[in-house]
Amino acid sequence: MSLDLKPSHASVKAYYDTLHQFGQLYIDHEGAVRSAFQDLLAKCGRKAKPPLTLVPEYRIERARSSVIVDGALVDLYHLPHGYWEAKDEKDDLAREVERKLDKGYPRDNIIFQAPERAILYQSGARIFDDNITRPEALVSVVNQFFDYKAPHIQEWEEAVRDFSERIPELAAAVTKTIDEEKKRNPAFVRSFKDFYALCKQAINPNLSEEAVERMLVQHLLTERIFRKIFDNPDFTRRNVVAAEIEKVVAELTKRSLNRDDFLRNLERFYRAIERSAEETTNFSEKQAFLNKVYERFFQGYSPKEADTHGIVYTPQPIVNFMVRSVEEILQKEFGRSARRQRRPHPRSLCRHRQLHRAHDAGDQDHRSTLQIRKRAALQRSHAAALLHRQHEYRARVFRPRW
Repeated sequence: MSLDLKPSHASVKAYYDTLHQFGQLYIDHEGAVRSAFQDLLAKCGRKAKPPLTLVPEYRIERARSSVIVDGALVDLYHLPHGYWEAKDEKDDLAREVERKLDKGYPRDNIIFQAPERAILYQSGARIFDDNITRPEALVSVVNQFFDYKAPHIQEWEEAVRDFSERIPELAAAVTKTIDEEKKRNPAFVRSFKDFYALCKQAINPNLSEEAVERMLVQHLLTERIFRKIFDNPDFTRRNVVAAEIEKVVAELTKRSLNRDDFLRNLERFYRAIERSAEETTNFSEKQAFLNKVYERFFQGYSPKEADTHGIVYTPQPIVNFMVRSVEEILQKEFGRSARRQRRPHPRSLCRHRQLHRAHDAGDQDHRSTLQIRKRAALQRSHAAALLHRQHEYRARVFRPRW
């Protein structure tokens, strides 16, 4: 994250002006004075290449605990490039640094900063410790902080760039194999037709075969990523759509394509993604990280269609809506819930009583109507559940029009 900050820049002057204003008001506690350095980092992050966003109160999950730093600069992939921890001038900064490091704070590109002093650690070593009341010293530590690139970040950026350039070639090879297998492999044709029918039911009845072929290519190239990053080795067996697509891949790779040999060329890319994903500490961050990976993937795979047709994933708000809709249908029509330990919806109890009275009275017509309504609700909930499962591996190939 390169930066060429100079003492004459407006952001540097604003930093000292803010501290001066606090000093005139005799305000020196950490909660106030840290805002000056926070603003400086945020402004520098926006000018860095690639652009970085300062995230305050950034949580870092550990195996048995977690720590929260005052800020982290993250890229569009949600990968942190550097950390910041603030103290006030009353603290013994060196002692505070040792205490924080003992608690598990990162040692790779982190600034421990007070209004009069800054300490910078990179690659586990202290590389800067100086008085930053002088603009030259402040600029020096900030530039070092932004110029540093951790090895896993550098490897990640190189791997993604190379992978994006190779995607068209790899995708074309798989597409050619699919076309050949359609002509000479009846088992593959049957598997593909079954999967195509499932996709039309779960995604869009107007979905084209070409779109499903692209899903097949995407799955073949990215299945390992999801399996590794989410630590779910059997997701292709438990996920309905993924299980069906694996059947197609199995037929495809029986005769014409050796899966391991084909993907071996991408080993460097997979390792870089997996190492970078280790920096994401929770499910939401992993999800956001993979969203950005897919954006880069699609730019190299089919940039024209990514722009015109919108090869995207189901947005999280839409998934939330689908889940809530399934929950409402289950409660309204069946008195059941996808959640544990939930009481039946009052309406569902009423419907059960109506069904019971209809049965006792021999009202066959009324009972049939209720059964038809329940079957329709089951079909709707099943379709919504399939859409939700589809989201798990990001195989959507059209943008909803709203």
